[in-house]
Amino acid sequence: MTNTSSARPAGGERYLIGVDVGTGSARAGLFDLTGRLLASGKRDITLFREAGSIVEQSSAEIWSAVCAAVREAVSAAGVDPAKVASIGFDATCSLVVLGDDGRSLPVGPSEDPQRDIIVWMDHRAVDQAERINAKGHDVLRYVGGRISPEMETPKLLWLSENRPHVFDAAWQFFDLADFLTWRATGDLARSTCTVTCKWTYLAHERRWDPDYFRAIGLGQLADEDFLRIGQHVVEPGTPVGNGLTDRAAEELGLAPGTPVGAGMIDAHAGGIGTVGVDGPPESNLAYVFGTSSCTMTSTSEPVFVPGVWGPYYSAMVPGMWLNEGGQSAAGAAIEQLLSFHPATGEALELAERRGVSLPVLLAELAAQKAQTLSGAVEVAGGLHVVPEFLGNRAPFADPHARAVVAGLGMERDLDNLVSLYVAGLCGIGYGLRQIIDTQASSGALIDQIVISGGAGQLDLVRQLLADATGKPVLATRSEEPVLLGAAILGSVAADQFPDVRSAMARLSGTDRTYAPAGGEIAALHALRYDAFKKLQSLAREIR
Repeated sequence: MTNTSSARPAGGERYLIGVDVGTGSARAGLFDLTGRLLASGKRDITLFREAGSIVEQSSAEIWSAVCAAVREAVSAAGVDPAKVASIGFDATCSLVVLGDDGRSLPVGPSEDPQRDIIVWMDHRAVDQAERINAKGHDVLRYVGGRISPEMETPKLLWLSENRPHVFDAAWQFFDLADFLTWRATGDLARSTCTVTCKWTYLAHERRWDPDYFRAIGLGQLADEDFLRIGQHVVEPGTPVGNGLTDRAAEELGLAPGTPVGAGMIDAHAGGIGTVGVDGPPESNLAYVFGTSSCTMTSTSEPVFVPGVWGPYYSAMVPGMWLNEGGQSAAGAAIEQLLSFHPATGEALELAERRGVSLPVLLAELAAQKAQTLSGAVEVAGGLHVVPEFLGNRAPFADPHARAVVAGLGMERDLDNLVSLYVAGLCGIGYGLRQIIDTQASSGALIDQIVISGGAGQLDLVRQLLADATGKPVLATRSEEPVLLGAAILGSVAADQFPDVRSAMARLSGTDRTYAPAGGEIAALHALRYDAFKKLQSLAREIR
C-alpha cells in the first residue's frame, strides 16, 4: 500500500525516512525537509497468540517487513536512494531475545525459535509484576509507584523462572526499537526512551540500579554489569554506529553509511511528531490513539503522579521530564465492544458495500443521527461503557480491571449498535479525562491535547474526545505524525537539524482544532463522567 503526493521531488533535495513498527504492521514514510510526506509503504506482521495471555512475534519477519516497506516508500516517491539523508525507527515496547550471533531464541511454549519477541500486550508476567511491586523498591517511584506486566523487567523475570535455558542462552535482550537500530547498524546502543520507560534505567542519574535487579531476582544481569540489556545508553536522535551497515543498506535499498538515529517507543515518536505544535511542549498532552492509547506530558521538573508512569528524564523531549499514561485497550476496546452486538454482521456488510471501515460507517451514522458532532453524545442515550477490557494502565495501574457495559436492553438493530459505539468512544474520552485530572492534581497541567494514531483520525472521534475531556483537541498537519516523529530522530542524527526541538518546530504543525462544547453538552458529559467513575469504582469493589 502506498500513499503518494502528486508533487515530484526537486533534484537537489534531501529526504528523511521514518519507520514505525506497530502491533500489526511495519510502515515506512519518506518525508522532505518541510515535513511533507511524499510516500509510504506498509507490510503486515504476524501476531502469534497462545492460551492465556501469551502474545509473540518474530524479529526476522519484522525486519523483513521493514525492509520491504522502506523499499516501497522510496520507489513510490521516485527518489534516488542516495538522496535519503537519514532513517529513524520507532517500535512497540516489546522484548526481543537473541542468542549468540544474533540468532533467535524461543520465548514461549511453542519452542519456535522464530518467535523471539514477547509483545508489549503480553500479560504472562502479571504474577512477576505483583511480586516486584510488593518489594516497593525506590526505582518504582519512577513508574508511578507500580510496575506493569507490559514492562520488560517482569517479562525478564518470567523468562528466567519459566524458561531458564533461554534466559541463560540469551546474548542480548532488546527493546524492539533498539533491536531495529542494532540490526541496521550493528551497534548495541540503547535509547534513553526505551530503557528508561520500560526497563527502570535512571536516565537522570545515567545508571542502572543494581540493587533493584538483585532484589527482584535478576541479580545475574547486575553481576554482568548490564552487558545484556545495555551498557551504552544514548538520547533519541543520537547517531548510532557508523550508519547503515553494507548488509542492512542492501536489504533496505539505501546507501551504506546512511545515518541512523537512536530510536523510540512508537507512542513516544507520535509525541515527538506532535507536541511541538502551537505552543511549548509542556502545554501539549500527546495522545496516541491506536490499538492501545498513550498519553505523554512534558514538564521542566519531575512530577510524581501515582498510577502514571514516570517521571522519565529525556525519554521523549530531550532535557524534559515525561509522565506517561494511557489505556491498555483503546481502538482494540472499541473493536471488542462492537463484536458483541447482534447488528455487527449487518453493519459490516453495509460498510463493505459502501467501501468504508466499520468505525467510519458508524461515525457517519452517528453524525447523521446527531446532526452536529458535539451532539453525538446524545446518541449514546442510556448506554455507559467503561472500556477496560485489558485492565487499567493509568491512573490505577490495575491489570485486573475489566470492562463494564451498563444500560443494554433487548435492541438488536443498527441504531443500537451506533449508540453503543458512541458510548464506547465516550468511555475512552472519560478515561483520558481521568488521567488528565489525576496528573493536574499532582502539578502536571496541560492546556490542550494533540492527537495522533489510526483510531483517532475521524472528526467525530476527535470532537467527542474534546467534549469528554473539556480540552481542545489539535490535529497535526502531518497525516502520519508517528512516522514523522521517527523521521525527526534520523534527521537530527544526520545534522539536518541541530537538535530534536528544532526539528519538531520545523517539521510539525497544526492542521485543525476541535474546541470542546459548552452549555448543555458539557453538562451532559460531566454527568456521564461521574457515572463512568461510579461504574469503575463499583466494578473494582465487587471484584
